[in-house]
Amino acid sequence: MKYGFVKVAAAVPAVKVADVEYNVLQIESLIAQAEGRGVEVIVLPELCITGYTCQDLFKEQVLLDRAEEGIITLLDFTRKLDIIAIVGLPVVINGLLYNCAAVIQGGQLLGIVPKTYLPNYGEFYEKRWFASAQDLNPTDIYFAGSPIHVSADPLLFVTGDGMKFGVEICEDVWAPIPPSNNLALAGADIIFNLSASDELIGKHAYLLSLLAQQSARTLSGYVYASCGFGESTQDVVFGGNALIFENGSLLVEGSRFSFQPQIQSVQIDVERLRTERRQNTTFINAQRNAHAREIMAKPVAPREFELLRDIDPHPFIPKQENMGKACEEILNIQVAGLAKRFYHINATKAVVGISGGLDSTLALLVTVKAFDKLGLDRKGVIGITMPGFGTTDRTHTNALKLMETLGVSIREIGIAKAVTQHFEDIGHDANIHDITYENSQARERTQILMDVANKENAIVVGTGDLSELALGWATYNGDHMSMYGVNAGVPKTLIRYLVSHVAGEMATDTLLDIIDTPISPELIPADEQGNIKQKTEDLVGPYELHDFFIYYFLRYGFSPKKIYLLAERAFCKPNPIEGTAARYDEETIKKWLTIFYRRFFTQQFKRSCLPDGPKVGNVSLSPRGDWRMPSDASYALWLKECETL
Repeated sequence: MKYGFVKVAAAVPAVKVADVEYNVLQIESLIAQAEGRGVEVIVLPELCITGYTCQDLFKEQVLLDRAEEGIITLLDFTRKLDIIAIVGLPVVINGLLYNCAAVIQGGQLLGIVPKTYLPNYGEFYEKRWFASAQDLNPTDIYFAGSPIHVSADPLLFVTGDGMKFGVEICEDVWAPIPPSNNLALAGADIIFNLSASDELIGKHAYLLSLLAQQSARTLSGYVYASCGFGESTQDVVFGGNALIFENGSLLVEGSRFSFQPQIQSVQIDVERLRTERRQNTTFINAQRNAHAREIMAKPVAPREFELLRDIDPHPFIPKQENMGKACEEILNIQVAGLAKRFYHINATKAVVGISGGLDSTLALLVTVKAFDKLGLDRKGVIGITMPGFGTTDRTHTNALKLMETLGVSIREIGIAKAVTQHFEDIGHDANIHDITYENSQARERTQILMDVANKENAIVVGTGDLSELALGWATYNGDHMSMYGVNAGVPKTLIRYLVSHVAGEMATDTLLDIIDTPISPELIPADEQGNIKQKTEDLVGPYELHDFFIYYFLRYGFSPKKIYLLAERAFCKPNPIEGTAARYDEETIKKWLTIFYRRFFTQQFKRSCLPDGPKVGNVSLSPRGDWRMPSDASYALWLKECETL
């Protein structure tokens, strides 16, 4: 389980009903293939050793004897293998027949799990042949050459590297309180389900929804394998589902109605799941009475690790098919937050500093939408552009055009004269373009906004975004401050998509040009051709990298090593998720990851006194909510690990 990843598989073998020898050979083949792929745990369908559809043949002793011999064969086959295999078979316990899962590894029978909930309706009559685990008194039996303890108590299997998993069988997950609930609360990271679910119109969509919800409810991985080709089609057809979920998300899905055996495998991020559980107080509270008997698997020699999962380079960006709906929802959250503030204080005017860049554009769009929602005159929105020493014609023109298009009140207040006087007052040489030169301009702009707001009985709407807050890329008591920060929960990479969404509604070239403008605070004079000279990403690094770091650092608390591993996969190789070529090399990622940690820790003091602002996603830096951190915390541990990358 290196970096928290566990490779699991759901396999669907070909079967012949009641032909144990044939079925065992098919199972052995799939186990061997999975072992070759580096799979650590594989699950196969319900009663796969005999076939699920044996019906009254389950009453025949010869079938039951051959099933036990089949397990003995599999134990011998796996003697030199590390993989854990979960297979279904009938087992006689204290004179009663149970529908069971056998968990085997390295020639050992680790445990037997009997099915709890037996269907007895429609096409399923399991109670005709099987007893429920609810009827089972704890007992010791001798099965397949091994002494084994069986009971109705939940079993928690623990691998050599500490991953914990549980097993439930088909109908169990359809129950009002599935066994997987208790297994997850007892510590199971992954649930494996051996199933035999037939195909009906609409059932597959319902099954996907059910398993996704169960995976999300239990904050677990969920691996599901169901019977397929070869089962009897006397009255029903089995499609052969192989499904793997992680916290509600479908990671991989097999091909239904395949006439060939199949294996679907993927890496589940157990560390990510455990982080989710630690942060979920509801889950923690529910754990109090959970218990399970633990069974240890044998330690496995570590293998060379390779990350096989595709990693989304832009975790904050909604998927393309959901983009419009997601952008609309985010804008609605921002608008609702700002509108509530105006309603609460009975304000009818807002002041927004307009630079011609992305952040101020989004803030202005949200403010206008809030005014429309409240039925207020857009002229109550006072847009102020404040050209300074570094302002270019492009951004200045776009700022004016945007305000004109939106129908807000337009003001232009140059800051050069006031800042020059300020330099004289504090004794600063205006030819020295240092931090004083830059921050004096930012603070002068904020002073103008605040004072105009006082004069107009308005509030200042902040423009700073989540990425800038994480990096501390804001002037303390300059653009750092406002009366309400509508962009505080929106990362830089997402802002471009939100503005693009509105641009599509408005059909204006101004917004499109703003989207294409390099990100810059424009505090340093332009070059000789009048182009932006000070580009933010040249100074602090690419925002798409920093947003990637922010997401995995804040959302899951991953270490620098793991974030680097994920970033390398996302950016240093062609990415199939977006269909893009490699963006950066390893050294570039190391450089900016190190800078990210240094800036994040040293700039916490700015985040400790942020204005109010709405949370729009699952990552926030509000000191009153999601992120509470001492301003003087040491970053030595994180930088030390960065040095080892």
